[in-house]
Amino acid sequence: MTTILQTRESEPSHASRRDPEKRPWSRSTDVPLRMEIRRALLLLSIATVMSTLSVMAKSQSLSYSESSPVTAATSVSGQAVLVYVRPTARTKLNNYIFDAYGPYPIAGAAVAAGISQWSNAPPEWNQGAEGFTKRFGSDFAIAAIGTTARYGLAEAFKEDTLYYRCECSGVWPRTSHAVTSALMARRGEDGHRVFSFSALVAPYAGTMTAVYGWYPNRYGAKDAFRMGNYGLLAYVGENLALEFFHSSPHSLLARMHLKSTHGSPSQEPGQ
Repeated sequence: MTTILQTRESEPSHASRRDPEKRPWSRSTDVPLRMEIRRALLLLSIATVMSTLSVMAKSQSLSYSESSPVTAATSVSGQAVLVYVRPTARTKLNNYIFDAYGPYPIAGAAVAAGISQWSNAPPEWNQGAEGFTKRFGSDFAIAAIGTTARYGLAEAFKEDTLYYRCECSGVWPRTSHAVTSALMARRGEDGHRVFSFSALVAPYAGTMTAVYGWYPNRYGAKDAFRMGNYGLLAYVGENLALEFFHSSPHSLLARMHLKSTHGSPSQEPGQ
């Protein structure tokens, strides 16, 4: 999913300014700001919709069920109190494999490659099946490297970067929780929230690798940073989908075992 917004602008900004007449495929520097906003919102919407499909496969909340592998509940004055329990190594491994190499990142890379194919970016990769294959491979690799960096750094720093739905109520508090969680993680046995270096670095790990690994030489750090920004924005979209689209584990996608994302594993109450 993060690959979709990473390809929102794959052309380096300095290239269009340097020689706009020789590069008719590049974006004009006088494109109105409203057009930029529309494009960003369109791609964010696509990323969020694709994230929602994965969320529909499984509940991604802190569970009130005692059988949940992530949370436990105790009763205080007749009310359930959630207690954080760190996910097991198996849970994190399963989430990583699905998050990096499952059907959703594959679908996200295909959509992102289609957008790049339509805009002919980068133009050095040309059109046709060969061009689409290069763009698809690039987008899938960027997403996989970013996901690997996030899970790997989180393990090194003893962080839990899985997403946990807000215990609060109300649209604004839940939205704020989803947005800030893009740069937060849980640490320690009590699961207190801290700023996550892993979450900050991950969106740029893939784009930096791509720019200096296989992108045309005219691309540089600014281009990688810009694409990484859109990757981070897409991750926020995924969190919003995880927060607000809550469905039963008995859904069709869950029955197809398409139910793992970067959200925390949980069960419906009473499951």
